[in-house]
Amino acid sequence: MFTRDEAVIGEGTVGLVRIDEIIVGRFACRDYSDAPVSRQTVEQILRVARFAPSGANIQPWRAYVLAGTDKDRVSAALLEAHQTCRDEHISEYKYYANELPDPYLTRRQEFGRLFYGSLGIAQSDVEARSRQTAKNYAFFGAPVGLIVTIDRRLEVGSWLDLGMFVQNVMLAAAGHGLQSCPQETFSRYHRILRPLLSIPAEHIVVCGISIGRAKCEAKERLMPRAEVDEFATFAGFED
Repeated sequence: MFTRDEAVIGEGTVGLVRIDEIIVGRFACRDYSDAPVSRQTVEQILRVARFAPSGANIQPWRAYVLAGTDKDRVSAALLEAHQTCRDEHISEYKYYANELPDPYLTRRQEFGRLFYGSLGIAQSDVEARSRQTAKNYAFFGAPVGLIVTIDRRLEVGSWLDLGMFVQNVMLAAAGHGLQSCPQETFSRYHRILRPLLSIPAEHIVVCGISIGRAKCEAKERLMPRAEVDEFATFAGFED
């Protein structure tokens, strides 16, 4: 039953519970079917996701949920900007350090090789990579798109809370048989999104999230994950 993920789960396969399946089975989907997702389903996803922990319960997240013609209108504006003046737009925050140390640099380089290689795009093909990036702004064909923001007056700890909320959204969506993709690239076009969605000036556009039914489920995991002993140390266990 869990053949695809046994290499990831390892010895824990026998004890898998539903939440394990959901976490391991989730992937960044970049190709969606046109099957609709109802407002009621999205509301339930958000109703569950809001239970993400947050320091002092301040709940620093804000989500703008798009579907139908409203989503198409936003996508059209972003695609036009990407095609005609993308160099004029920049995010309000830095996602990556200017100089990534290892092992992070190696992992990022590996991602580029695996991701673009799976699409048959040479890493040196700037135009092909740009066309692939453009698919983000159409939410990869997903019927629902979210734009997520955070109040700029908050500190870095609230971004930790926001990350847990975003993860909850994606896991709750998976619980409904849906896939998702978190997309930082939307932050680049905050000047376009702000008037379109009436985003207040005190909020930073953090990311987008595409949600829908995948055209086909991933047959194997493309991106490797470090083994537990590479990032965790244990002390005090009797066994």
